[in-house]
Amino acid sequence: MPFPGQPDQDAPAQAAPSPGLNEGPSRIERARSQPTPDYGSLGPASGTSLQSGTPLKPQSTGWRSLAAIAIGVLLALPFVAARPVRAAWDQLTNFLSLHGKPEAASPAVLSGHEKEGLGHQSAQKQAELLLERAINHYDGANDEIATRVDHWRGRLKLTPRMTTLITAGLNSNDLRVRAATIEIDLAAMNLAKISSNVDLFVRESESTTQSERIWAFWALGLLGNRGVDTDRVTQILVSHLKDPDPESRHWAVESLALLGTDQTIPPLLQTLHDDSSPMVRERAACSLAQSGMLNEQQRRSAIPQLLNYADDQSLDAQTRSWVFQALRDITAQNLPNDAAAWRNWYSSASYSSASN
Repeated sequence: MPFPGQPDQDAPAQAAPSPGLNEGPSRIERARSQPTPDYGSLGPASGTSLQSGTPLKPQSTGWRSLAAIAIGVLLALPFVAARPVRAAWDQLTNFLSLHGKPEAASPAVLSGHEKEGLGHQSAQKQAELLLERAINHYDGANDEIATRVDHWRGRLKLTPRMTTLITAGLNSNDLRVRAATIEIDLAAMNLAKISSNVDLFVRESESTTQSERIWAFWALGLLGNRGVDTDRVTQILVSHLKDPDPESRHWAVESLALLGTDQTIPPLLQTLHDDSSPMVRERAACSLAQSGMLNEQQRRSAIPQLLNYADDQSLDAQTRSWVFQALRDITAQNLPNDAAAWRNWYSSASYSSASN
């Protein structure tokens, strides 16, 4: 959501409004790492107007156009190739196949032409282009973001395109892309990486207004991830895992996951086991397994406790299913919801690792 009256050119914008205004929750909801489908339908709605199971039905004119194009392609095959039509058709279907290894459309390298053109674009265009390239794993995109992001602070708008890119970046399978996204999110919020901003949001986190608390949690997570008073931020967010409001606890989990430190793993595990809200438990499971900034080794360190939870009959069936899903996501093993099967696998994997 753009700030009122903010210009779209590469010039210092008006000061951003104080974080914690009423647009906070909806803005964060777009920018945060969304629940993965594997963890069920709990959590925020996707925002789509389509109902589950309702297919998209193309207009009849669209189908006629597609049919005409397809017929034209088939008729053209004998003229564009010196081989039989069947061979040409086989090649065409091979091009369109969704199976097999990834096929590069072009070298994933930020070209010199693109780098040169960045200097003639607004900060908004620069940030959007480079974040898009980073999400698509273009070499050089993260380096350009690191070089330019401080210049962007106060010059970016949280437009629909920007928030869509932030969501995609926070869900990238590359933690460096997620980190670049966090830097851009901070720039878009006009937040300098300084301790006084932590002080500000610690005060906001105690607000009696839910939207202000949520905004503060998210900002603290972003700042803590970039090394600003990380230990203090961890303590503050962990303390809010006991808030009576489940939505506050939900956002404390999301923000804690941003920190990506070893110290966040025990409270996330405890929340998965003990929280009274299914939504909060689900988000804790996903934070341990996929979302946030934990690396693969850190996530694997949660396996022993997750195995204990898989055996814990005091947990409801839904929570135990999230435990098993977390194990699958962390290990890439497609085992059933059976604690014994997982323990056997873990024992074998641990023995194999020790032998090597």
